[in-house]
Amino acid sequence: MASVNKVILVGNLGRDPEMRSFPSGDQVANVTLATTDKWKDKQSGEPREHTEWHRLVFNGRLAEIAGQYLRKGSQIYVEGSIRTRKWQDQQSGQDRYSTEIRVDQMQMLGSRQGMGGPSDDGGGGGDYDAPRRAAPAPRAAAPAPRAPAPAARSSSGFDDMDDDIPF
Repeated sequence: MASVNKVILVGNLGRDPEMRSFPSGDQVANVTLATTDKWKDKQSGEPREHTEWHRLVFNGRLAEIAGQYLRKGSQIYVEGSIRTRKWQDQQSGQDRYSTEIRVDQMQMLGSRQGMGGPSDDGGGGGDYDAPRRAAPAPRAAAPAPRAPAPAARSSSGFDDMDDDIPF
């Protein structure tokens, strides 16, 4: 049976992306993403919350986009996979571990001005996929946000309805 390593997160950035470049020209962006659970305590009735911090790693073109458009407080949707790295601490010689989310897809949410708060425009940024690990792609402009294809007109009499029904 096959296994699945998939993570989906929606949250806010805790800091501006930390950018690094390799001699090959590839870039890596590291950010921290906060996700917050809120609930009401059953005993006291007081509101409670818990914030979990996630380390995100963007590679290649996604790293360039993250470095250009994301800022502290930006709200984003990401899909990726969990990776755990192991290394030895130079001073103590002990093994250390770091768990990160390697981002494959990102969607910027929120308003375009602040790139973080709630927005009335139904979302904000673009939807970006990491290129698959095949041959290196030529450098190109940022991919355009995906837009749904215009629907064909029907003769059912409901063409003038404005409702955006999500189902």
